[in-house]
Amino acid sequence: MTDERTVGEGAAGERTAGGGSGADDFYGRLRAYEGRAAASGGEGKDPVNEAMIRHWCEAMGDTNPAYPAIAPPTMLQVWTMGGLSGHVGGSARSEAYDELLALLDGAGCTSVVATDCEQEYLRPLRSGDRITFDAVIESVSPRKTTKLGSGHFVTTRMDIRAGGELVGKHRFRILKYAPARRTSAGKERTAKERTAEVKEARRPRPVINRDNAGFWAGVAEHRLLIQRCTDCGALRFPWLPGCGACGCQEWETVEASGGGTVFSYVVMHHPPFPAFDPPYAVGLIELAEGVRMISNITGVPYDKVRIGMPVELEFIRVDADLELPAFRGAVA
Repeated sequence: MTDERTVGEGAAGERTAGGGSGADDFYGRLRAYEGRAAASGGEGKDPVNEAMIRHWCEAMGDTNPAYPAIAPPTMLQVWTMGGLSGHVGGSARSEAYDELLALLDGAGCTSVVATDCEQEYLRPLRSGDRITFDAVIESVSPRKTTKLGSGHFVTTRMDIRAGGELVGKHRFRILKYAPARRTSAGKERTAKERTAEVKEARRPRPVINRDNAGFWAGVAEHRLLIQRCTDCGALRFPWLPGCGACGCQEWETVEASGGGTVFSYVVMHHPPFPAFDPPYAVGLIELAEGVRMISNITGVPYDKVRIGMPVELEFIRVDADLELPAFRGAVA
């Protein structure tokens, strides 16, 4: 789990904004909504079904033979969504949640952006399961200042049940904010000023957890490690807790040779973000071992990158505390 402060800093570069007693009073009014229902008695519009599972798996390229008899865990929220026509009866969000959002709107926090979600899976959902859910307003943050603007992070937690049994939890966080004003002076920064800003800024930190810690340990040793299923031998990247081909949860690692080709790529022009200096190329690299990974393409101008271009692995230090794998291309 990631705490709210870390998420806010990683997603939007937040810092706590100062405020007097008036701000404290307003925050007290916001916190009064913590623990109140955001939705209650919700019912899924459709039972868990093979058609929706099949569409999801085709879109994701997931060929696990366990599907569609059971649903991929990451579909957890899908069964609670109302679609364009919305929910009916008790499935709609609560008056308390609407009141909270209206209070934030009245304070000028009229814009909203989803920052992150966390899910916990307690048992697989099977075709035919009927879904019910309840949600609670878990927390409202103090006022924060971000690159987008100043506002409050609102976190809700949804408990999802099948046949009355708790099967999963979905925690969702939004930022309700007042957009920051953009001045003409900000638009007229010189190339030198932009370069200085990039050098001063730090890259976002990678999220390291129990499932991918081995990968980042390898990066620290200048080794690019790929998982290999010990049952069927399938290679996989990015790192996952189980094999998508056979479902086995046992695995070992293979060190990539470092060679590969550009399978696809994009050139990033917008939005500008501290620590990144657009335009730059981001590639989907097909490694010699057959798996693909996303990384920066270095060594060639962004407009010279081409599909099929051979690349070689390198490790680049982006700041004093962070080193990342990248791929250096060569113009023929």
